[in-house]
Amino acid sequence: MAKGKMSARERIEYLLDDNSFVEIGKLVTARNTDYNLDSKKVPGDGVITGYGVMDGRMVYVYSQDASALGGSVGEMHAKKIVALYDLAIKTGAPVIGMIDCAGIRLQEASDALDAFGTIFAKQGQASGKIVQISAVFGMCGGGCAVMSSMSDFTFMERNQGSLFINSPNTLENERLDAKEVQKDELENIDFMCDSEEELLTDLRQLVSILPSDYESGNVLSDCSDDLNRVIPELNDTPYQADYLLQAISDNHLFVQVKKEVATSVVIGFIKLNGETVGAIANHPTNGVCTLETAAIDQATRFLKFCDAFSIPVLTVTDVEGMKTSREEERKMARALAIFTKEMISCTVPKVNLIVGKAFGTAGIIMNSKSIGADFVLAWPTASIGMMDPEQAVRIMYAKEIAENDDQLGLIAEKTKEYAQMQNSAESAAKRGAIDDIIIPDATRKRLIMAYEMLYGKKQKTEDKKHTTI
Repeated sequence: MAKGKMSARERIEYLLDDNSFVEIGKLVTARNTDYNLDSKKVPGDGVITGYGVMDGRMVYVYSQDASALGGSVGEMHAKKIVALYDLAIKTGAPVIGMIDCAGIRLQEASDALDAFGTIFAKQGQASGKIVQISAVFGMCGGGCAVMSSMSDFTFMERNQGSLFINSPNTLENERLDAKEVQKDELENIDFMCDSEEELLTDLRQLVSILPSDYESGNVLSDCSDDLNRVIPELNDTPYQADYLLQAISDNHLFVQVKKEVATSVVIGFIKLNGETVGAIANHPTNGVCTLETAAIDQATRFLKFCDAFSIPVLTVTDVEGMKTSREEERKMARALAIFTKEMISCTVPKVNLIVGKAFGTAGIIMNSKSIGADFVLAWPTASIGMMDPEQAVRIMYAKEIAENDDQLGLIAEKTKEYAQMQNSAESAAKRGAIDDIIIPDATRKRLIMAYEMLYGKKQKTEDKKHTTI
C-alpha cells in the first residue's frame, strides 16, 4: 500500500472473505498493437476480475489497476467486465466494481469507444435484476462516471476519489478548486468515506443487508433485539429522522444513503424483526420540514431500487409543503410527479408513519392511503390537512376577523376548533385516512406488527410496457 492507497488486488482481498477470491481472465491482454502497445502489454489488461464470498454469499468483483496502463478502459478490459456481468446475471449475484481509471484508452480509439458501449449495455440489462455497486478510489471520469451512475449505489473515497463527466477545468470560464469539485460530485455519490478501509467495510455492511437479485427475495436474518422494545425517548424528544430510524431498527442499525446531500429527506435501510426495510423520512431543515427537488429525486431512485428488489418501504411523514424558490419552481412539479408515480406503482408492502404534519400535496404524495399505502399509523400529535390550521382560519374567517374587536381571541378559538375537526389525527382516522393512532414509544413494535401482517402481499403490475411519467 502506497500513500494510503491499496493496490487493485489488495482492495479485493480486504473486501472478500479470506482466501475466497478466484480470478477470471488473468492472462487476457490487449489485441491492439498501435502506438507500441504490444511492448506495454500487461496480464489482465488493467483490470482484475473474478468472484468470491462475502459473509458466505457469492459476489462478482472487478477492480481496475491504475498501475497497469493507468487502469484505462480498452477492448479486452471491457470484455472481461462484460463476461463477469454475464456470469452474475446467470447466477443471480451482485457485481461490485472498484474504479480507479485514467479513462478511455486513446490508443485504441473506436475499439475503446465500442468497449464502453458494451459495458453500458450489459449494465442496462442487469439493472433491476442483480445488485450493482461501484466504489470510486481514484479517477472516475467520462464513460467511467456513467458506469458508476448506472450502478444502484456508488461509494467514493473522499481524499483520492473524483467523479466527473467533463474534466472540471474544461468548463468554460470556470476554474474550480478541489473542494468545489467535490461538492458537485456529492450529487452522484451515495456513500462518501474518509479512507479506503472505511469504504470497503461500509460496502460489506450494505451488501449484507441487500438481496443478491430480484428473485431471491428480501434478506431475512435472526433478530436478537426485543420485538416489543418500548422507546420512551420518542414520547418527548423533538423529531429527528435519523434518530427515529436508528431507534426503531433492530440493534439500532441504520445504513443511511446520501447522508451528505438531500438533507430535507433522510433515506436508508433499517432492520425490523430481521427484515430489511427501505426508509424515506422527512427531516427538518432550520426547524421546517419541506420537500425540495434534489431530495425528491434521490428518494425516487431509492424507492425504485426497493421495489425492484422486493424490499418493503417505510415512509415517515412530517411535511408542511414544498420549498419555495424560483429554482425549485422550475423543477418541482416534474420531480413530484415522478416520485408520486413511483410510489403508486410500487408493489412492495408500504407503511406510512405520520409523526407530525402531513399538509397539502406534500402530505398526499408521502405514501398516503389515497395513493396506495397499505397501512398508515400516526402519533397522537400528528396534524393532517390542507395547511396549518391558523392559516386556514385566517382565510376562511377573513371577514369575521376583520370585523371583530378581539381578533386574536377569535383566531385562537377558530384555530383550536378547526384543528380538532379537520386537522387532527383523530379526525383523519374517522375518515379512514389513518388506520390507527399509536403512542410514540410503541412505534417499533407496531411497525413490526404491520410488516408481519403485510408479509404475504401480492400485487401484480398492470399489463403495459411502462408509464410515460
